[in-house]
Amino acid sequence: MRFFLLLFIAFPILELWVLIAVGSEIGALATIGLLFLMAALGLVLLRLQGIRTLFRGRARLARGELPAREVVDGMMLAFCGVLLILPGFISDAIALICLLPGVRQLLLAGLLRRGWVAGKHSAFTFYSHRRGGPGRHRADDTIDAEYWREDGRRKSLDRDRNP
Repeated sequence: MRFFLLLFIAFPILELWVLIAVGSEIGALATIGLLFLMAALGLVLLRLQGIRTLFRGRARLARGELPAREVVDGMMLAFCGVLLILPGFISDAIALICLLPGVRQLLLAGLLRRGWVAGKHSAFTFYSHRRGGPGRHRADDTIDAEYWREDGRRKSLDRDRNP
């Protein structure tokens, strides 16, 4: 928590310092123009990568797979979009680096290795309450499920409530 507080305070100060340093070297108008150019380039890349991620996610859904990687990829793209909106060279540089597909895939692989993101190959996974995680269904496991009927009523498939 202290790291985020320090980052919240230090990052804007660092951005201002870099803006002032660049502005004193190349001039105020050139600095503002460079910021707009970086933001425009980033937005074009963001749009292209976002559309590509959307189509990949839809294709995985059509195959009956969960688009977990695509969802996380979309979240990273949204984070890059926020960084592009912030005025500053550091945030724009981080966003442009993260917009590169190879870098994003490396970040995603790191998140998967750490266990922060999990994806399954099938859209339907049984959740075992006894084992505390996803796995194969056994006869003594409890399966909870709810669905909506076409008339709008909700039904439950919980064996404990509906024998």
